[in-house]
Amino acid sequence: MSVPAPARLVTIGQSHYCEKARWALERAAVPYVEDAHLPLAHWIWSVAAGGGRTVPVLVTADRRVLRDSTDILHFADALAPADRRLYPAAPAARREADELEDRFDVHLGPHTRRLAYFHLLPERALLLGLLHPTVGRIERALVRPLFGAVSFLLRRGLDITPVTADRSRGRILAVLDEVGVLLGDGRRFLAGDAFTAADLTFAALAAPMLAPPEYGAPLPRLEDLPPEMRADVERFRAHPAGAFALRLYAEHRRAAAGRNGACHFRV
Repeated sequence: MSVPAPARLVTIGQSHYCEKARWALERAAVPYVEDAHLPLAHWIWSVAAGGGRTVPVLVTADRRVLRDSTDILHFADALAPADRRLYPAAPAARREADELEDRFDVHLGPHTRRLAYFHLLPERALLLGLLHPTVGRIERALVRPLFGAVSFLLRRGLDITPVTADRSRGRILAVLDEVGVLLGDGRRFLAGDAFTAADLTFAALAAPMLAPPEYGAPLPRLEDLPPEMRADVERFRAHPAGAFALRLYAEHRRAAAGRNGACHFRV
């Protein structure tokens, strides 16, 4: 019997929206190869794969193209065994999971991305060290001479300034406070009594400012962070919702990654 070809996941390796998709695929044990690229350069491959200028883009084994992390979660969920499903069968829990996933996509992900880039773009050596293991030889050769231009374009495209970074810090704390209120009734998960898309999305999109060691691509160690970023990460980790996200990574991400031997970066 022939083994089906793995899916192809076009990403920016460190992207938390790509981590969201990667985690779901691994949880469902969907074989895939990760085709990771540098920020901004990635759109050449994402467009060529049939998507737009954003990632993740998943090209399935039967050549379907999924252009959004939530669509990839739905795809993975349909293939997952019953005990690994991400969307609850109970209507109320399903509705809550969907609403929370959408809220985190819109109100958390953009702000953790902006604040992380604000802290990391000035740290050229640190950022290059994170990017190099995930991309191919040609991009590794180009990233050093193009770093200044890429940094400028990222700051412009993502509206990264001290003022907007501080605003994003406040938005992150507001979402953490909202999640903290939900957790205040003693629940272990955000929607229903099992791990769902809401939990996965929250943990993945919070991750750039929590730096969990189980993340699916290289992130800096706490001790290597610039002082201001380290202070933010320690503050978010100390929040009950930040601690919750770290617990989700410790209990669910490591196990998910261990189920998918076909996953690797194509370099």
